[in-house]
Amino acid sequence: MQRLGKNINGYLGDTIDIGVVLADCIHAARAHGWKIEELPAAPKPNLLAFTRESSVLQEKEAVRIYLSTGIHGDEPAGPLAVRNLLQQNRWPADVSLFVLPCLNPTGFALNRRENDEGTDLNRQYLHPKAEETLAHIAWLKRQPNFDLCLCLHEDWESYGFYVYELNPENRPSLAPGMIEKVSQVCPIDLSEVIEGRPAQGGVIRPALDPRTRELWPESFYLLTQKTQLSYTLEAPSDFPITTRVAALEAAVGAALRH
Repeated sequence: MQRLGKNINGYLGDTIDIGVVLADCIHAARAHGWKIEELPAAPKPNLLAFTRESSVLQEKEAVRIYLSTGIHGDEPAGPLAVRNLLQQNRWPADVSLFVLPCLNPTGFALNRRENDEGTDLNRQYLHPKAEETLAHIAWLKRQPNFDLCLCLHEDWESYGFYVYELNPENRPSLAPGMIEKVSQVCPIDLSEVIEGRPAQGGVIRPALDPRTRELWPESFYLLTQKTQLSYTLEAPSDFPITTRVAALEAAVGAALRH
């Protein structure tokens, strides 16, 4: 499978009507008994959060998994993958789920990374000012800690799918299983350096102390406040949209199974 060669100095591929996609997500969530919340972000559109408690009664607490996407408005595969996952409703019964299908609605309307004010929301989580980020953080503070966080993204420059793993306690890695499943539907970026960082087999494990960074992505906030295991999944934007969506779905599925 070859890159399309469409992306020159930025993302120039398929776009989506985010309003339609989110309406589909709401319909599927309602049909399958999810709790639906609107997170006030005025004057911006409200954000959406879907939660579903484990349906299995256990002696110990259910595993809590967080899934977000759509923080960059030029990365349509994430919201489409979440829509498909909600519609398919094949979630494991023994996990509780916390899903945000789009963190940047105004960015999608403009087909650009930033929101309508030109702010990259994925650099807002240490000193938040954007209404979308403030609404998201307020919601996160009301939630329990998560056992696993998955942030769905795309990279318009990438040669294939790859993963950032933040795993400071050196827990058993989910990355190899995700890479193996994704390789069946999408090329893997096997570069030794990705985004300026050492990589091996499509996995980046940055040795980062969030306190040394002034601009925090969502994953840094999650790591310092809500979890000790976080993966940022990066689909390659210069491949067909169906391939990118399938890659993200496969990675999420593999993480949930393990």
